[in-house]
Amino acid sequence: MSVGRLAARAVIGGLFIGHGTQKLFGWFGGPGRAGTEGMMEALQMRPAKVHATLAGVTETAGGAMIAAGLATPLAAASLTGVMTTAIRKVHLPNGPWAANGGWEYNVVLIAALTALAETGPGPVSLDHYLGMERTGARWAVAALAAGVGAAFLTMAAGQRGPAAPVLQAAEPVAAEDVAGDPSTVGA
Repeated sequence: MSVGRLAARAVIGGLFIGHGTQKLFGWFGGPGRAGTEGMMEALQMRPAKVHATLAGVTETAGGAMIAAGLATPLAAASLTGVMTTAIRKVHLPNGPWAANGGWEYNVVLIAALTALAETGPGPVSLDHYLGMERTGARWAVAALAAGVGAAFLTMAAGQRGPAAPVLQAAEPVAAEDVAGDPSTVGA
């Protein structure tokens, strides 16, 4: 039994599940769908609703797959894509250090996911149980390349999407313009 890989999968997968459910449901103090949509719009990832949902579902499902050791290279690729997008759209201007809002944590996660793709999830995993465990440098490089490539394609598509409509405040209505007794306006 590989205790290290099992522990890594449980921690990394569990944290991604938590992060995804923050986006989807507002669990664990997260922004929920509305807040995530607002964030995606601010990052010019349009349509924001689609990107918010995709990010939350990818983190939740990818995290669950990593934790279970299921389709590990695919799960690693999907989570690498989300982390690459976060680096490019949020953390890159802040430099490397997480204390400054930088990208170091995201890169550590990508490195750990790449290592899991190379070594495989281990004997206590669904991949092993189902006889579909794929390991080696080629799987690691393929997962890394697929994740980074998907991130850049997603970001390019997101910048071409339609912007959210701008809502304009309505003109104030004078009490005299409202039919009926002006003293009942707002009652």
